[in-house]
Amino acid sequence: MLIPDPMPFKENPPPRSFPVLTGFSLLGFDGPDAATFLQSQTMNDVLALAVGQWQWNGWLNAKGRVIALFALLRIDADSFLAILPDYPASELQPLLQRYVFRSKLKITLREDRVCAANFDERLMAGFSAGDRMSGQPDIGLAMDWGSESESRYLLLLPKDSPALQQPQAQTDVRWLAFDLAHGLPRLPASQRETWTPQMLSLDRLRAFSLKKGCYPGQEIVARTHYLGQAKRGLQRVQAPALSVGESLYDPAGNAIGTVVSLDHEGTEGLAVCTLAADPDLRNQLGVAVSAPDLLPGLQRPL
Repeated sequence: MLIPDPMPFKENPPPRSFPVLTGFSLLGFDGPDAATFLQSQTMNDVLALAVGQWQWNGWLNAKGRVIALFALLRIDADSFLAILPDYPASELQPLLQRYVFRSKLKITLREDRVCAANFDERLMAGFSAGDRMSGQPDIGLAMDWGSESESRYLLLLPKDSPALQQPQAQTDVRWLAFDLAHGLPRLPASQRETWTPQMLSLDRLRAFSLKKGCYPGQEIVARTHYLGQAKRGLQRVQAPALSVGESLYDPAGNAIGTVVSLDHEGTEGLAVCTLAADPDLRNQLGVAVSAPDLLPGLQRPL
């Protein structure tokens, strides 16, 4: 298998190790029908992915609500890897398996490798940034999950790699804060099957397609776009003691938003809000909620 732009991972223990990202899991799709299956089930254009390229993608229910959001990497012509930050691969696998029928593919938990984090650009010499993977499968793969303002890399390493380090709380905190600031929703179980891709502003990440053929929820997504019915979108929010599912209000007391994602401290997150709403937000206790702009640069493919 040819992999673009080999990364300088060494088989001997490296001078620096990388902490495992808590909660991440992997799902493999392998077989001659893998691309066709993913094209028919997921919301982005899988057939547009070149080998070694990745995209944001997701799985919707029939009502066009997001069940799971993930990154999808094309390893080769017949092999894909879904990187799930929130939805456990062990739970998603049997749900997708129901739709395989006679398709020639296997959907498997990829417990042979784990996700690790790196924020140090100096350790990524020779890396091809953007929406391309780099590295060698038996040693390690890397993906650029950063933006113009900050470098960040997701590493896919064998579970017995000497480059792995135990999870670190500060790394998990930093990773999640980056996601939220850049508008990547991290959906807890309570927020699954609640929001359409447009409500989560996933067009910012180029995470769904309006040009490909049918997939679950596609009719709702297309109708919302072409009829101009997207009245809610994602808003970055900051305030003390926020909670997921909490309503947000305008100064007149009208409910105009719902918190959908939060950082570890409960002080910064993402909310789905009415697009034309007054940016002067309040929580149910009347405490002011700041609404800074979402940071750009996390869209993929480039």
